[in-house]
Amino acid sequence: MNRPSLKHFYIKSFGCQMNSYDGERMSELLESQGMKAVEEAATADLVVLNTCHIREKAAEKVYSEIGRLRRPDGSSPMIALAGCVAQAEGAEVLARTKMVDIVVGPQAYHHLPELIEKAASGKVVDIDMPLESKFDALPERRQVGASAFLTVQEGCDKFCTYCVVPYTRGAEVSRPWSRIVKEAHALVDKGAREITLLGQNVNAWTGEDEAGRSQGLDGLIRALAKIDGLERIRYTTSHPNDMTEGLIEAHGEIDKLMPFLHLPVQSGSNRILKAMNRAHTAESYLTLMNRLKEVRPDIALSGDFIVGFPGESEEDFQATLDLISEVGYSLAFSFAYSPRPGTPAADMDNQIDPEISRERLQRLQALLNQQQFDFNQQTIGRKATVLIERKGKKADQMIGKSPWLQSVIIEAPVAIGDLVEVTLTDAGPNSVKGQFLDQKQFATA
Repeated sequence: MNRPSLKHFYIKSFGCQMNSYDGERMSELLESQGMKAVEEAATADLVVLNTCHIREKAAEKVYSEIGRLRRPDGSSPMIALAGCVAQAEGAEVLARTKMVDIVVGPQAYHHLPELIEKAASGKVVDIDMPLESKFDALPERRQVGASAFLTVQEGCDKFCTYCVVPYTRGAEVSRPWSRIVKEAHALVDKGAREITLLGQNVNAWTGEDEAGRSQGLDGLIRALAKIDGLERIRYTTSHPNDMTEGLIEAHGEIDKLMPFLHLPVQSGSNRILKAMNRAHTAESYLTLMNRLKEVRPDIALSGDFIVGFPGESEEDFQATLDLISEVGYSLAFSFAYSPRPGTPAADMDNQIDPEISRERLQRLQALLNQQQFDFNQQTIGRKATVLIERKGKKADQMIGKSPWLQSVIIEAPVAIGDLVEVTLTDAGPNSVKGQFLDQKQFATA
């Protein structure tokens, strides 16, 4: 397949924030090779589909996406399938479709330039998992906004019975302290005012500081908080088993650590949690939440929930609703269980009728949506510092994030990257409005 020199590329990332980060890094890698990003697949010589395997029928949706890349004259761009579907499917991708030229896993995308060169002569597959060499090979960060992602940990050792992540992302590995700190400084130098630390189990991060002392995520956050120009720190996604007392205390002691935590629980039923191989209980999870509220009374809490897990009874489901009511979430993500091939849960007895799962999901989401709206309503009248991140739909609108990760709509002459003081006014289910406290603060800091 001898194609002309590739000049333009298009990357579409699906799923989690880790995939968004990987998409940014692949873009920077291709730009370092002299290629240019374009806004539409139709004008690209190379299309990279950076896939997620968490959602139901993820692979089938990817193949539909691939089919849409065929052009009216029957031609297509060079297509690289990346991410977790690529890792899970491997060479099977090439057996299912002739359109894909490159299959590359999430730990091997630093090989993209050489894979592109090889793909000019034939199909190629690279799903190796040499984790740290990926970061060693990637170029310096280029695409930096007011808020930036920084991967500190990858992989998972928890082996929840419904989840493919340990198989597609590999074992838990922490990036070295020095490289994280160096990258954080580089992000701030390029304009980032907020950094979100990423990991499949980000609070499982461990390492040694410059003095050779063992540190957990709380120690890393304390070090990053000393960087001049870095105003905000967040982290996601966390696991209840790795929520240490030191990390909890950091929420009460570090002003730059935002009062928001995403801590998935999945179910409020201990019986279902055990079947999921979640090594926490509803009681231990609630203890963590209460301790977080104790050290940081204004903290906003977020979670993940799965309904219709094999064997879930109405009593189990009610336990989940009860836990949600007790915690009070500002934001949450919820899904009806769907089996993933190769996971233990896919072979469990007592699979739940999809109609029952959908009905339970509707009830659960109604409660979560009401809590999110209630939280936004409760913040009306609060004073908040908002980081401006993008333009709104209207010409005079700008949108930023509150400390509690709310989208705040502001109508004023501000610039992306500004940190502005507002009073939160009107609140809707998905956003709030902000009114300036001081009209003199419009200059970019």
